[in-house]
Amino acid sequence: GNEFGHPEWLDFPREGNGSSFHYARRQFNLVRDELLRYKYLQRFDRAMLHLEAQYHWLSASDQWVTLKHESDMVLAFERGNLLWVFNFHPTNSYTDYRIGTAWPGKYRVALSTDDAIFLGQGRVDATVDHFSTPEEWNGRPNYVQVYLPTRTAVVYKHD
Repeated sequence: GNEFGHPEWLDFPREGNGSSFHYARRQFNLVRDELLRYKYLQRFDRAMLHLEAQYHWLSASDQWVTLKHESDMVLAFERGNLLWVFNFHPTNSYTDYRIGTAWPGKYRVALSTDDAIFLGQGRVDATVDHFSTPEEWNGRPNYVQVYLPTRTAVVYKHD
């Protein structure tokens, strides 16, 4: 955990390090070094905070795991008014992948980890509207079909 995104060891004060704060620090200067890729992590963090400010998904009490497909390595859930879809597969991308959802209507990409701004490959077209089909899928009354590139997460907003 805490070391993610840092080039050296980080440690919280604890008995094993003499309760020292010496290694309990963040290096925010790393995002300014053009030779490093930490700026992409900062951009993603900023985008997640913006998504929360816009949709208040962290405080949403309504949540539903729509899909856990182990062999496809796909996870999807509804939280707030957003549909979160993760493809953890290291090699497989999926076209027209069906995701069950409670909400009928139009869906559009709110955030994609594959965006070039995050050093992604830009394979998810955020301008495409996805319309639900009123047919039960995975225990939900509707489904949408989406493109899931390998090793990506896409958040869809429901209009």
